[in-house]
Amino acid sequence: MIKIKEAVLVEGKYDKIKLQGIIDAPIITTNGFRIFKDKEKQLLIRKMAKKRGVLIITDSDSAGFVIRNFIKGIIPEKNIKQCYIPQLKGKESRKPAPSKEGLLGVEGVGDEIIINAIRKSSATIIGEDNTAKPAEIKKSDLFDLGLSGTQSSKQNRERLMKYLGLPTYLSANAMLSALNVIMTKNELFEIVNDINKIPINNSPLLE
Repeated sequence: MIKIKEAVLVEGKYDKIKLQGIIDAPIITTNGFRIFKDKEKQLLIRKMAKKRGVLIITDSDSAGFVIRNFIKGIIPEKNIKQCYIPQLKGKESRKPAPSKEGLLGVEGVGDEIIINAIRKSSATIIGEDNTAKPAEIKKSDLFDLGLSGTQSSKQNRERLMKYLGLPTYLSANAMLSALNVIMTKNELFEIVNDINKIPINNSPLLE
C-alpha cells in the first residue's frame, strides 16, 4: 500500500473500494455524471483540492475524460494532479457485459498497474522520492515531432498514445498534460524515435 498526500478523485463506489485496498488517502467519488449538478460534492472537492490537492483517477474511456475535464473546470490547475490508467480491453467480473467501449474501468485494472500509474503521475507519495521531472515538454516540441499543427497530427498522436497504452482520443493539449506527467522531454524524443522504426501502414510517425 502506498500513502498519498493528495485526495484521490474517482468515478464510482467500486473504484473507491478498489483503491482503498492499495492506497492510503482520502478518496472521493463523483458518482459518475452526477457531479455535474451536485453542488455540495463540488464544494467538497474544491475544499479538499485547496487543502491538500486532488489526484484525478478516472476510467480511460470517453466518459472518464468528460468527468476529468469537468473537474479541471471547477478547480484551479495548480491544485490538480493527473493519473492516467492504460486502455485495457475487458469486462469487470460483476458486470454482465463489457462497457460501451469495451474497456476496463479503474475497478477492473490490476493493482500493480494502478500503483505504477500513480508512481508515473505527479502524485506526492509519502516516503518516496518525489523529485520533479526535468526538461518539461512544450507545445513547440509536439509541433517539431509532428504531433500538432500538421495534417497528420491526429493520426500521429493516436499512434503515440497506443504505443504508450494511453487513451487515443486525447487532444494535443490533453496529451501534453499527460506526457508531462509520465515522462521528460528527452524520453519523449527517444520514444518517438523508437516508433519511427516500427512500420505501420508503411507510414512512420513523423512525416
